Amino acid sequence: MLLLLLLAAGLFAPELRAEKPRLVVQIVVGSMSPDCLTRYADHLSEGGFRRLQREGVTFTAASYPCQQTLTLTSLATLTTGALPSTHGVVGSHWYDYIDNSRVGLIDDPSVQGLEYHTGGGQFSPWQLVAPTLAETLAAHSPESRIVTLALEPEDAIVLGGKGGITFWMNRQLCHWRSSSFYLPILPDWVKQYNRAKTPLNYILQPWSTLYTSPDYVNRRRGDILVRPPQKTKGNPRPYAGTPIRDLRCEVVYRTEYDRLCYTPAGNSAVLDFAKQALTQLSLGADEIPDLLNIYLSTPKMITEAYGPESIDAEDMFYRLDRDLEDFLTYLFAQVNEEQVVVVLTADHGTSPSYDLSPREQERFNVPQFEMILESFLDARYGKAEQDWLLEYEQKMIYLNHNLIYERRLSLAEVQNEVATFAMQFRGVSHALSSTAMRNSYFGSGYAQLMQNSFYPRRSGDVVLNLMPGWIEKQERKRASSGSLYGYDREVPLLIRLPKGVGQTAGSCYGEEIEMNAVAPTLAQILGIPSPAACEAKALKLTREF
Repeated sequence: MLLLLLLAAGLFAPELRAEKPRLVVQIVVGSMSPDCLTRYADHLSEGGFRRLQREGVTFTAASYPCQQTLTLTSLATLTTGALPSTHGVVGSHWYDYIDNSRVGLIDDPSVQGLEYHTGGGQFSPWQLVAPTLAETLAAHSPESRIVTLALEPEDAIVLGGKGGITFWMNRQLCHWRSSSFYLPILPDWVKQYNRAKTPLNYILQPWSTLYTSPDYVNRRRGDILVRPPQKTKGNPRPYAGTPIRDLRCEVVYRTEYDRLCYTPAGNSAVLDFAKQALTQLSLGADEIPDLLNIYLSTPKMITEAYGPESIDAEDMFYRLDRDLEDFLTYLFAQVNEEQVVVVLTADHGTSPSYDLSPREQERFNVPQFEMILESFLDARYGKAEQDWLLEYEQKMIYLNHNLIYERRLSLAEVQNEVATFAMQFRGVSHALSSTAMRNSYFGSGYAQLMQNSFYPRRSGDVVLNLMPGWIEKQERKRASSGSLYGYDREVPLLIRLPKGVGQTAGSCYGEEIEMNAVAPTLAQILGIPSPAACEAKALKLTREF
């Protein structure tokens, strides 16, 4: 009796635990910084990002606790609850030091691509080390329906892992595909969807702005067609009179797939296919919990090509907001909103554009660096028939171990020499050798972030970090990610729970949280154990947070 009175009085509040939902939808946006929700707030609809903020919990200080803020690495961290030093996804490929062969993360000759009539599509998650949330749900709830979608096969496979069904788009026909690892044949509903060529309907019209030029916060324009200002008295915004600066055009649409990736049509195409998956696979139709993972790579492609300060990137987010509103409306029409959990976050943020300031930021020239490093090693240890350097990739230097051992050199000494030499290059801020990260423990600072990204069996001999604002010089890239700075590591995190469960709707929390906590949090909501390699605790989604 006393306990009931205390509960009624609110003096003793037990921890509120989310009841098992029928459906969890996880949406990951490429290259989205937290300030997008505030910077573009004036033109966001009530049913898109704002709806998730209004009906859910917003974490304003979420970040990835590692230096390797690349899409694949971050997706693996998000879905396994482990850091790269544990889950092993350090990039799209690495080198086998035994025979110097290049190993692709998703390449698998033992499987067949479904509906790849010209060959290809031999992809699977067999190289993934750590179990994902999808895989964990499949193991503990075999009747759960689990679907993962992304334009690129690598993104889809890393996010979904070995659990459920995974779909991606092939570049030749813009058709949705999978491999025999996931399905024996492509389902009829997918074949019918492909025959309708629905994704291509989104690229029929030129990309023009939703609003007139004074309504945009950003004042740089790439390929987008900007509507001229209307003739009104005064400017609606204080910066409306600031002239728009045209950027050099860097994007060439070589294929229809390019046009999807580099225009908001890519977001529309993925979310439209997600709606088809919801209906055709009856996600959330019964009490057994289901999972839908969606990765949107188009924001990353557009932000990298035109820069986060461009009207192109801004307009893309406005259109994504509308697509999100349409998707959420459809979702809650199919599944009772009181039985759905929606998570929206990003794989990483983005650097500022290298040419933003009047004095353009110099970019890191990778081919030049490789050539000079090879010449240094020739001069230091003698020229050889083989190259000393296998490859520089994703800020990692892979050395030829066979040649080093053949010359009877100390691998640790060569690694340290290379790290010291690399620090002499303009644009390089930090360089750590594999030996240093294997033999030392770094408890804080830049070295900890770099060590968190280091996986001994796959990472390079030397790992670099560039100076703030510096990016590698690449085609179609005005901005990029992959550093230990806040602009790359910090991301938005919105979690919408059913009403009456957990946090008060509209709550906003500024406590620092690490993004590997998302997987155990969703596992707890689903009523299953955390993924096996998980290194974080679940967020306390209660009123007592």
